[in-house]
Amino acid sequence: MDIKLTKTDNKLDPELFNTVAHDWAKEIAGNDPRKTDNKPTQLRKFYDEIVLWDNKVLMHPEKFDEFLPFIRMLNAKAAYAKGRKLVDDKYVGLLNSGLQQVTDSDTLHTFKLFMEAFMGFYKQERPN
Repeated sequence: MDIKLTKTDNKLDPELFNTVAHDWAKEIAGNDPRKTDNKPTQLRKFYDEIVLWDNKVLMHPEKFDEFLPFIRMLNAKAAYAKGRKLVDDKYVGLLNSGLQQVTDSDTLHTFKLFMEAFMGFYKQERPN
């Protein structure tokens, strides 16, 4: 499954926030309800930080290049969370794939929206 945050012919993939986000949620939720990785509070923490950076960039778009190293530092935070068994390889891969594509304010905003859709579908797939 590939997430594509960039636009083709000035359009996003119409299924990015629907089918693609839902497929990722199903993949990361897995089939075992007893699975202990990917703590919902941990996933929410990462989503909240993406929202925080998106808001900062919306307020100060001229500082995007200054913010980008800190945005990408989410990869290190995800690796740390994985080491503590709070998230799994699949979630780390999802974050990494999205963060690699964040190159400007538009791709950051698209990634934020994708993660919002993912979180909604994840809650459906793993309600507790």
